Amino acid sequence: MDAVDRQLIQALRENGRASYAELGRLVGLSGPSVTDRINRLEAAGVITGYRATVDSASLGLGVIALIGISLSDAADHEDVARRMKDLGEIEDCWFIAGEDSFMLKVRAPDVDGLEKTIRRLSGTKGVSRTRTTIVLSTKWENRVGELPEEA
Repeated sequence: MDAVDRQLIQALRENGRASYAELGRLVGLSGPSVTDRINRLEAAGVITGYRATVDSASLGLGVIALIGISLSDAADHEDVARRMKDLGEIEDCWFIAGEDSFMLKVRAPDVDGLEKTIRRLSGTKGVSRTRTTIVLSTKWENRVGELPEEA
């Protein structure tokens, strides 16, 4: 991956709907050259997909919570992760080091909906404890940072 690839990735992170011609103007290449590079980055698994960013509150999901999950001693973390994947309220799931084993980002319609999700999580085989932090406001999300320079 060279500097032009990094520029393309950065541009796509900022605007995933940019045309190949627009991207070409940004990096000084023709549209077909940009197409070839992006296809190569996709085939190599560097670019893994494209998505729309949606305002969750407008979809009726106005409560955001971060939930730490501690596992029982005998729990298999892969099995617990598979069980949690069935909960559609979980937006993100990270296996982490520290006091908890997982950190979840959950979106719910209201506090009652969040409580139901916490009950379901608490009843999941292998989960010994949950710890919930409710988000009061979002200052930024899905922040696009600069990619590190190549070594």
